[in-house]
Amino acid sequence: MTPLTPPKAVEIVEVAPRDGFQSIRDPLPTADKQRCIQALIDAGITRMEIGSFVSPKAIPQMADTGELVAAFANRPGMRFSALVPNLKGAELALAQGVREVVYVVSVSESHNQSNVRRSVDESLADLARVVECLRQAGDACLRLDLGTSFDCPYEGRIAWTQVDAALDKALALCGDLELEVALCDTTGRATPYQVAEHFTRLRERHQRPSLRWAFHGHDTFGMGVANALFAIHHGATAVDAACGGLGGCPFAPGATGNTATEDLVYALQGGKVHTGIDLPLLLNAADLIAALPGGQTASHLREVPRERVS
Repeated sequence: MTPLTPPKAVEIVEVAPRDGFQSIRDPLPTADKQRCIQALIDAGITRMEIGSFVSPKAIPQMADTGELVAAFANRPGMRFSALVPNLKGAELALAQGVREVVYVVSVSESHNQSNVRRSVDESLADLARVVECLRQAGDACLRLDLGTSFDCPYEGRIAWTQVDAALDKALALCGDLELEVALCDTTGRATPYQVAEHFTRLRERHQRPSLRWAFHGHDTFGMGVANALFAIHHGATAVDAACGGLGGCPFAPGATGNTATEDLVYALQGGKVHTGIDLPLLLNAADLIAALPGGQTASHLREVPRERVS
């Protein structure tokens, strides 16, 4: 049996400030968020989804995203992105200085209606307007998050062909724009072999120089790290994770926290995969995040005595 050859490096995209914080009902003080973000930067995080530009009525926790962007603007070596569900969100993000826009659309109709209150086709039509907005900005880039790429809380298992149909339409709208596509396990119900099949099939169909692949997972069924590793070995060059395992989609009933960044980094270090992240400092950041009121964390590594973590 041929052993797996780990990649030399993987980009970790820290999503606790967005997907993690939004799972906490009562708005957190902006200063507390800033302390957590700074701790993540100190640990060596270089890519971060800092928040989302959505209606404060829908997700009050994200109302201060603009303040967070301003507080951490122009940090050398840092790439900040913000999630947007529509053109208005993209325009707000660009106006606040965000240069990496994450546009989200679900593969399943039911979840897209629950998440952004419109059909998949309506979201894709708005994607075309977002793409044009980014082209006019000139210095902005796009990431496309395909929610429910493996499972939907309302419709069940999602076949790779369903993802392919949505991706086909999206890529036609994006043209030759530099693009990162993230397959998102919104409910955390995917298995490693399903992740491998989706990445393999979709890369066979759509691979091109201007297209990069990412994976966003949750740990609801304990598969978070395994799914991320299978994604990496089947073409993903970036993986989302949340320090402390904080998170859970409010529009995906039953979904628990994101894959804990520290658990994933530990696994990658075992394969000598470079992430640029200092694990002890990351655990310090996880402690800060775990202490936030109202948050639910799910980190395996935080339960291990620190003297055993190296």
